[in-house]
Amino acid sequence: MSGYLYEKDLSSMKYAILTSTRHDRMVREIADDLGIPQLRLRRYIMDQFDMLLMENLPARYEQGKRLTAEAPAAERDLKTHLYSRAVPLIQEEQMECIFSRVKEMMENGMPEKEAVSAGRRLIREAILA
Repeated sequence: MSGYLYEKDLSSMKYAILTSTRHDRMVREIADDLGIPQLRLRRYIMDQFDMLLMENLPARYEQGKRLTAEAPAAERDLKTHLYSRAVPLIQEEQMECIFSRVKEMMENGMPEKEAVSAGRRLIREAILA
């Protein structure tokens, strides 16, 4: 072996993981949920996650969906736990900021559905930025 493994470009291996059956289904669901093109989401995951996290994503996603179903209404609709802890697409601090803005919008009289929609838009922008 001429070089260290960690210096090697792992893009093809990461892509192979993300196109496997369970991973592909997860990526499709998240992309549809957030309104992000699948290829952009795959690229984001490949750039941000290491191999160990990527291999465990479907199990983490399923568990995150179960925990999200038990959360209060606004958190459930925004899927704060799912996208910041289970499948950490954005940092927890950033998600807390987004959720605070959503709560503030609702306190100022905006309907919950519209506030959650604005929060999802902020999540999408954070991922695509």
